[in-house]
Amino acid sequence: MLREEDKKQIQAQLKDMKDPVRFVFFTQQMAGTCQYCIETETLLKELVEISELLSLKILNYITDKDDVKSLSIDKIPATAVQADKDAGIRFYGIPTGYEFAAFLQMILALSQGNSGLDDILKERLHQIQNPVHIQTFVTPTCPYCTRSAFTSYQFAMENSNIRADVVEISEFPHLAQKYGVMGVPKVVINESHSFEGALPETMFLEHIEIALKKE
Repeated sequence: MLREEDKKQIQAQLKDMKDPVRFVFFTQQMAGTCQYCIETETLLKELVEISELLSLKILNYITDKDDVKSLSIDKIPATAVQADKDAGIRFYGIPTGYEFAAFLQMILALSQGNSGLDDILKERLHQIQNPVHIQTFVTPTCPYCTRSAFTSYQFAMENSNIRADVVEISEFPHLAQKYGVMGVPKVVINESHSFEGALPETMFLEHIEIALKKE
């Protein structure tokens, strides 16, 4: 899927990786059961060939039930991205278009162990004690989605109570209907609160705090 030119650019983007990063990919290869599972697996396999610090573990969504449960995977294709531990970072669908940029940015941040957030935001995030489930709905053609996706990843890196799911919504139309996704990026927090648009990190965090107050 990746051209040689693309591979060289990705290698340059990831040249400052420090620690290993692993993709845990969930798939189901029976005919007609998973749109884009094969394509996503191919993309991940090509990515791990680019850097010796990247690795891939492929699991079956139907039979590997313990892993599905422990990583809270609820649809496929699904990719959990982990460094030395699981930071609650998930991508549902195939990361292409603008979202591929956020995907690479997240890999580098995880490998370096640095979210890139300022100390004030980190302190506010560290004060969150209750579970937070962020769903960020995106499309490959949305230039503004990259920011929202990466912000959710940054928050998950800073607090183990936060899980960040980025969902390529065109692959999951039932979720578009469920959550009323009329435009992207759309962020849903703990099923109880949502907003649209690419907000600065501080405003994004304020929405999380609002959602927690509702509970």
